[in-house]
Amino acid sequence: MFTKKITLFALVMLITGSIDSIRNLPSTAFFGPSLIFFFILGALFFLIPGALISADLAAAYPEKSGVYQWVKRAFGEKTAFLAIWLQWVNTLVWFPTMLAFIAGTVAYLIAPKLGTNSIFLMCVIVGGFWLLTLLNLRGIDVSARFASVCTLIGMIIPMGLIIILAVIWLFMGKPLQISFTWPNMLPSWHGMNNWFSLTGVMTSFLGIELAAVHMANIKDARITYPRAMMIAMVILLSTMIMGSLAIAMMVPQSQIILNQGVMEAVNILLANDHLSWFFPILVCMVIIGSLGEMINWMISPARGLFQASEDHFLPEFLHKRNKHGVPSRVALIQAVVMTIVSSAFLFMPSVNGSYWLLTALSTELYMLMYLFMFAAAIKIGLKDPKRPHLAGLMSIPYMPGILAVMGIIGCLVTLYIGFLPPSGIDVGTMTHYVMMFVGGIVIMVLPVMLFYIYRRRHHGHR
Repeated sequence: MFTKKITLFALVMLITGSIDSIRNLPSTAFFGPSLIFFFILGALFFLIPGALISADLAAAYPEKSGVYQWVKRAFGEKTAFLAIWLQWVNTLVWFPTMLAFIAGTVAYLIAPKLGTNSIFLMCVIVGGFWLLTLLNLRGIDVSARFASVCTLIGMIIPMGLIIILAVIWLFMGKPLQISFTWPNMLPSWHGMNNWFSLTGVMTSFLGIELAAVHMANIKDARITYPRAMMIAMVILLSTMIMGSLAIAMMVPQSQIILNQGVMEAVNILLANDHLSWFFPILVCMVIIGSLGEMINWMISPARGLFQASEDHFLPEFLHKRNKHGVPSRVALIQAVVMTIVSSAFLFMPSVNGSYWLLTALSTELYMLMYLFMFAAAIKIGLKDPKRPHLAGLMSIPYMPGILAVMGIIGCLVTLYIGFLPPSGIDVGTMTHYVMMFVGGIVIMVLPVMLFYIYRRRHHGHR
């Protein structure tokens, strides 16, 4: 069983690597200078509330932490299972978009046209996911070390380089694809098109609570976890905003391919500074960073679902860890289901359409889970008002409740916007998009009822 402890540095890399991603930059850069407004809005009504509340709850209940345990404490086991199911099944929709980005990055290096080939994308997605699943079966200590190295080499360094090159481009007076004027930086209040960028921004922040499930494996958890969360938030906001602006400045909106836009911008930047020779190296670094990002996303939700198996929601044969303490059978089933979900790339009229559909669907499922998490924070505050809080902001009376309400507002707005397809991305007809979107949500949530029935019939729970 796993006995090694996760250090502050490893935890910061685990949190940052789970959320921060070069992959997300085209999705937010697609909407130009208004992305600054939406990043600030998303931080106020989602990232900051989500980070502080999850850190506060994790520090208060380190022995039993994570979304399943928090919602269970507030609303009971059945609601907790629905919440953790939403977290887990969201990742199955998200994984194909992450691996599609990796496939697009590989394609840009060897044959850019492959980046829009659905069959090529599916092969890379399925093969890559199974390889990472096998790595995760080696245990959280191996996964954490792998994620730390990948985040440093493949995310922080490349993002820093992109930002530096964009600044050089700006000071050299090169032409910009966006205009930093107030009318362009503020969203239009007479239409919804600009507001679609909120989905991309919220997607960039998903997973802020993931590392809480590892509280038992963190050295000096009550001190280390909140400290790591604060450091990670600073890194996240600075790199995401500046990195997105770098892409928006360099690449015309009409030329942004959501799974290749980063490479297009990087290629332009490097060529401008006579550094084209470095492009293949940077591509390899980005691929490494993307693989590292997936590690925590693969094992943390699986661990949360495994916690639910202790309350008899899952068949007995799934309630088993391997010698490294990993819920191996849950992880393997996760890989099988993800293989099926990735077939969405074969049924949409464009890669951008498939990518956006899966991104929006993943965000909607996760936002539903966050509604449960924020509501649980409010309920726990009422049931256990004397529980310990983090020092500083969270110790102010009513502040946890205020932040939870702000988080709920952010989730509800994002849920509404997610049902509307953005202009500029080929998702087929409105009817086709809505049918695929609503059908995807129903298919992903419906199995919960089957697990409720299983639990009642085999274990007598109601």
